[in-house]
Amino acid sequence: MFGDNLKDARNRRKLSQAALAHKLSVSQQTIGSWEVNRTTPPPEMIAKIARALSVSAGFLLGEESHSGVLRIPVLGSIPAGIPIQAIEDVLDYEEAPLDWAAGGREYFALKIKGDSMSPEYVDGDVVIFLVADDCDNGNDCAVIINGDNATFKKVIKDVDGIILQPINTAVYKSAFYNNAQIEHLPVRVIGIAEEIRRKLKKG
Repeated sequence: MFGDNLKDARNRRKLSQAALAHKLSVSQQTIGSWEVNRTTPPPEMIAKIARALSVSAGFLLGEESHSGVLRIPVLGSIPAGIPIQAIEDVLDYEEAPLDWAAGGREYFALKIKGDSMSPEYVDGDVVIFLVADDCDNGNDCAVIINGDNATFKKVIKDVDGIILQPINTAVYKSAFYNNAQIEHLPVRVIGIAEEIRRKLKKG
């Protein structure tokens, strides 16, 4: 039943009822009511729960087997200030082992457009990112600048600011942001590249 599947998915993500309630902007009592099958959320809330727990609505509704697979959304855009779980512009999903989510780790994916990060990343690749608000020097990251959609660059840290550096430096230039710009634009890391998913081109 829905409540059992919800509890199972929540426990696999190591989320308390209170933590899930916060993500969904509902009360902890509401989560508890769902989990004991006293009430069932409407379809739009089921879709929101599925995104928050990185499972499908079909899994929650008992239409899919409990395969132990983490479903990672491939996002078309990432508006600034909106939690990853709340973004509805989902192009597709990538699957990963459920143990990736151990410790509450969360992921999203972006489809690469253009060749600024080639040859390591090429147009059409799907890159999976670990959700993070900081990174080590030299990490390849998704970064939001001035409220725009995410850009994907290597982050080079400096005492005076950061450099967002393409891999394809023969064609594209790096961009430097000083500490004041980082604070006021703002410039913020939202994810660290973890894995590339590449489909072979036919023909």
